[in-house]
Order: sequence, then structure tokens, then C-alpha cells
Amino acid sequence: MGACLAYDAWALWFLGYPQQALQRSHEALTWAENVAHPYGIVFVLNFVGRVHQLRRETRVTRQQAEMNIALSTEHGFAQFLATSTIMQGWALAQEQREEGITMLSQGLVLYQATGAALNQPCHLALLAEAYSTIEQAEEGLRVLSTALALVDKNDERFYEAELYRLKGEFVLALSEDNRTEAEACFQQALAIARRQQAKSWELRTATSLARLWQRQGQCAEAHQLLAPVYGWFTEGFDTADLGDARALLEELA
Repeated sequence: MGACLAYDAWALWFLGYPQQALQRSHEALTWAENVAHPYGIVFVLNFVGRVHQLRRETRVTRQQAEMNIALSTEHGFAQFLATSTIMQGWALAQEQREEGITMLSQGLVLYQATGAALNQPCHLALLAEAYSTIEQAEEGLRVLSTALALVDKNDERFYEAELYRLKGEFVLALSEDNRTEAEACFQQALAIARRQQAKSWELRTATSLARLWQRQGQCAEAHQLLAPVYGWFTEGFDTADLGDARALLEELA
């Protein structure tokens, strides 16, 4: 039951329901605490942390990760120790703390040592995003190349749209002359998100593309792209993604 609620929470975020995702993750945690089984609690805490990370809530993500690291260490849950280390590293990197990338990389090594292959593109996306905080675009692109190769190898595509969006951001960070390549990455990410009906990825990517078009003086086109995606949402307006989109729409109006 707890696993079903936890996976449901994750799916709800992808589908564009960030508030329902948070509520469902809390329901999963309540169930796990009532059962009081260590593995169940750690499993659910892992997903609760992931929902907060997807909502870009750095402080809570770090707190959840620290709690899970302690429990995983106590009970010898190697895989959850690894994933929680990855999440804590991501959070520290968002706080512009240099040890974040080191910790995230250590988490990836721990995860690979377990023999697990699932979720590797997702984890590598977090590492690439961490490199963006220290303006290491080339390193970010190297990590994304590995992640995209794994997507094709294992056909694990739930993070594919975000990988292409990040690639577009890094290509653009290398040089403004790469606008055409960056736009192609954003368009590919949009196509994937729309095919998967992943509204949260669609919003994040539409914001990136609209921001690029804004810099090119295509404000009307940018507004036309972003406004209907933002307008689809009915909840989660306190999240960072929706806040960024709203602020950009106000600039474009």
C-alpha cells in the first residue's frame, strides 16, 4: 500500500499535479509510520524526498535526505543510503555549497555498487543540474550524454524530457551563438513531454524556450507558447516552476 501511494505521488507530479503529489506522499508516509516497519519507512521517505526535489524545495529535500541517510545506515539499506546521498548532494549544490557535487558523485558510486540500473538517468540529471550551479557547462553536457545513452539503452524515458531541456540550457551557457542548437533541444523536450502528457516537464521546458525567445526579441511568440501551458495548471502555484513561469509571463505581457 505504501509503495503504491509513493509511486502515485511521483506520477502525479509528472502529470502536472504538484499539490496532489505532495498530499499523496504524506499519505504514504502516514501509512508507513503506522505500520512502523523500517524498510517501509525508508522506502516512503525516499519518495517523499523525491517529490520535494521535483518541486524544487531544497531545504525540505535536504532534511528528508538526512533523515533517510541516518535510517538507511542504521538498518543497512545500501540502495536507499545511496539515493539519499544523491538527494542530499543535490540539495547542497542548490545552496551553492561545493561539497554538494562531491556528495552527489559519492552517492552515484554507492548506487552503482549495489548493481541497480533503474533511475540512473534521473540521478545523472541531478548531477548535471548541480554542475550548473558552478557554471560547469562542459561537465554538465558530459553527464547528460551518459544519461541520454542510458535512456536509449534501457528504454527508461520518464526523465528524458528534462535531460533534453538541461542539454539546451548547457548548450546555451557555452555560447549565445548556440541558440539554434539550444532551441532544437527545447523543442525535442517539449515534444517528449507532450507525448508523455508530462505537464510539469512541459511547463519547465516551455519556460526555458520562452526565455530564449524573449532574449531574441520574440516576446509575442514566447507568450503564446507559455501562457496556455501555465493556464492549464489548477494547483501548485506556490512551487518554483509555476512561480518562474508566472514571472516570465508578466515580463512578456
